[in-house]
Amino acid sequence: MIITPSQIIGYRNSVGNGSGFNGYNATTGEPLPTIFHEATTADIEDSINLAHQAFPAYRKISAAQKSSFLDEIAVNIEALGDELLTVMHQETGLPLPRLTGERGRTTGQLRYFAQLLRNDKWRNIITDGALPDRQPMPRPALIQMQVPLGPVVIFGASNFPLAFSVAGGDTAAALAAGCPVIFKAHPAHPATCQLVGNAIAEAALKTGMPDGVFSMVHGPSHQTGEKLVSHKRIKAVAFTGSYKGGKALYDLAAKREEPIPVYAEMGSVNPVFFLPEAIAEGGETLVSQFAASITLGAGQFCTNPGVFVLMANENSEQFINQLAEALSSAAIHPMLTKGISDAYGDGVEKQKKLSGATSPLKNLANNNTANLITANAKDALTNPEYFEEVFGPAAVGLLVNTYEEMFELIDNMPGQLTATVYAAEGDNQISGELIEQLTYKAGRVMMNNFPTGVEVCDAMVHGGPFPATTDSRVTSVGSTSIYRFTRPVCYQNIKVGLLLA
Repeated sequence: MIITPSQIIGYRNSVGNGSGFNGYNATTGEPLPTIFHEATTADIEDSINLAHQAFPAYRKISAAQKSSFLDEIAVNIEALGDELLTVMHQETGLPLPRLTGERGRTTGQLRYFAQLLRNDKWRNIITDGALPDRQPMPRPALIQMQVPLGPVVIFGASNFPLAFSVAGGDTAAALAAGCPVIFKAHPAHPATCQLVGNAIAEAALKTGMPDGVFSMVHGPSHQTGEKLVSHKRIKAVAFTGSYKGGKALYDLAAKREEPIPVYAEMGSVNPVFFLPEAIAEGGETLVSQFAASITLGAGQFCTNPGVFVLMANENSEQFINQLAEALSSAAIHPMLTKGISDAYGDGVEKQKKLSGATSPLKNLANNNTANLITANAKDALTNPEYFEEVFGPAAVGLLVNTYEEMFELIDNMPGQLTATVYAAEGDNQISGELIEQLTYKAGRVMMNNFPTGVEVCDAMVHGGPFPATTDSRVTSVGSTSIYRFTRPVCYQNIKVGLLLA
């Protein structure tokens, strides 16, 4: 497949004269031949100004037309066929079955939001009728509904080249809400971004969307993102990535003359609490399932279980030894980028040096193997670094002597995307108390399921208290993710027929 690198500025392409850069073959580490260019200041200004001009028209376009637009994007992505999968595999190293599934999730998300638009429930229309005879003062007719914010900037994730990328859930939700999108392409998979960006632009043109409803700019430097977030015409930002990157964008947006929301999904260790009866009953099957969750996708999931807690006894000692055996022999495919691999290696070395940490692994962990350390709860209570995410197949086991210690750990634990309780029938009394405590620490609390895997549905919450995200009130997956890009407006004494389409 011939890929022509360019910035997508509405309905025109700009090669640009910014710094040149290459994508890399994730398996070999070799640079790929196509040279991309960083967006210039003029490219960024043009994309934002076009989005600003498109907004008044796009927000009024009917829900049926927006649905057709989203459906057409899905059709265009499917039309790219296996060549898209080949390009993604080159740039990410992810296996083809995983990428095939991710493509299905991506097109499914687009159609999911298209279907959401086919009724007005998402607008959350609330009416309070007029009370002209009320004493001592009459009440006017009041209608509240959601309206779009305006042009938004979206940053793609390194670990999901489709589902959290150019046509991913953030883009689908923003377009469904009525917001034009400027997408910042991820430099780890620029060719994938280019193919999907072109598919969106073609869908916009075919379905009659206003010029500027979608743009995409390239750029490996921080300056490109900073220029986008700082621009006065941008009304919101969505980001999936590291704590450092998300917090920097959040701080930048807060310092603007007009501060704007930044919905950043950042780090999480997604703790799993194994209660005694669950370990006794689960045996090697539970160990095997847990090891598979830790190493799934080389541990490169935001919901990867990075910390587990268990009561110190003979069963837990056997559980840890069996887990160490399973992780020592686990096959880990190449990580997404050299930078991620190096950061994982550094993180593993840092974990090994934590006060009180011991490693039960037979093999010394390196950038291509899983890692496991254990420690006592008191070590973690005096050292918050035990709860810092190491992005990759690394896990920390914390041993407690009492349930009071377990609850103290939860009390001192930072915010998480997920928290899990593994319990058998004999653990029921304490499991209810754990779920109650974890409700205030995580966006998704589960029992007897590992957290890797996020359903796209109405009830899903993919978010959580800081530092897992910058806003615990919202989700980045599911139908209610649309409300990141809307705000409520109350219309007083205005007839319904005069309101927005």
